[in-house]
Amino acid sequence: MTHPPTGSSSNLLPEMKTEVPGPKSRQLAQRLSRVEGQGVTSLSPPPIFWARAQGSNVWDVDENQYLDLTAAFGVANAGHAHPEVVGAFHQQAETLLHGLGDVHPSDIRLTLLEELVARFPGGHEAKAVLGSSGSDAVETALKTAILASGRPGVLAFEGSYHGVSLGTLDVTWRSDFRDPFQARVPAQTRFARFGDLAHVQEVADRSEAEGFEIGAVLVEPIQGRGGDRIPPRGFLPGLREFCDQRGWLLIADEIFTGFGRTGKMWALDHESVVPDLLCVGKGLASGLPLSACLGRSAVMDAWPRPDPEAIHTQTFLGHPANCAAALASLELLDREEGFDRTTALGAAARSLLEQNLKSATSVREVRGLGLLMAVEFTNSRDAENLTRRALERGLILLQSAENGCVVSITPPLCIDTPALTYAIETLVQLVEEHEEMKSP
Repeated sequence: MTHPPTGSSSNLLPEMKTEVPGPKSRQLAQRLSRVEGQGVTSLSPPPIFWARAQGSNVWDVDENQYLDLTAAFGVANAGHAHPEVVGAFHQQAETLLHGLGDVHPSDIRLTLLEELVARFPGGHEAKAVLGSSGSDAVETALKTAILASGRPGVLAFEGSYHGVSLGTLDVTWRSDFRDPFQARVPAQTRFARFGDLAHVQEVADRSEAEGFEIGAVLVEPIQGRGGDRIPPRGFLPGLREFCDQRGWLLIADEIFTGFGRTGKMWALDHESVVPDLLCVGKGLASGLPLSACLGRSAVMDAWPRPDPEAIHTQTFLGHPANCAAALASLELLDREEGFDRTTALGAAARSLLEQNLKSATSVREVRGLGLLMAVEFTNSRDAENLTRRALERGLILLQSAENGCVVSITPPLCIDTPALTYAIETLVQLVEEHEEMKSP
């Protein structure tokens, strides 16, 4: 059996020992079908079952060795099981594993909050509230917006994904996520076309004429699950200006794009946009469940002081060991060379994709920023075909976009040039083989 190395990163090339999925994964899929609610894991076809991971590599229960080009939904920012992140977690767990939430805070929670607000875009004075998931962060932002603006309405965007909790379903575009629960969703959101300032103006004017009170705009600087869609330059600064004119808050959801994913700390930094509220998560703790809503102090101070109890909290608020992991992850980011490595790696990979896929009739576009990249196909079948065949070759990918036409490439930031080049060249080869099979 091949074991992952114990160093800070692992970038081994794929090594396949069985068919994919292997016999053990198939057996576990049958067991899972008997005990897990059927609305969670897609079991047709059976998935691979992960056994362990290190750096950019994943090993399944059948001992197949993969390159992870998803970073596990962008969570494994520093790489899977980075020794410094794991070590910080273990050390804190031995000292104080769990605290008393909002009643008696831990010192490490304070340290993390100080480090986070120091990184608020533009260096503005900020405060933050911790959570456990991306949905937690967005719900905190939505609550803050209604307290600060006094208006319940939100303008969000077609293609957006902000979570599937009851509070976030209302601002998530996908009707297939929202419709089964519509009776419990407040319908306090209006949607505009992503990247289209003129349509934002149109939707805003129409909504206000109908008496719909908008207090905030909620936007992903780059839509992740919506298909890794990058808006045209000027869109985000235009939203900032529009919010200022209307007296609305600008909420940026950087749960997927934050912490260096695009080559800067925040995707907003590419155009120096400062939001009123910033939602972060996923890569924050590089493998541990932790999120935060950061906001300008003047906005966050709309929350009432506990009297006597907090009106927004949770049992695991500021979980000490997770906070330690986050601090270690932030320290690793600080040691990066201004994210130059991420920028260069992503640019080289996109160039390789663009050059080799420009004549592929099944490919509509290659796009990306930093180590957030996408290949958009003309139909979902071709995207599904690439994802499936890549998995058989040891590359883990995800489809995205509402129509499933996009293949996302978001590896851990620790991936090295040989591993990423191998992955891109393999993807190009698979597309070319597929094109040849489709040719008459």
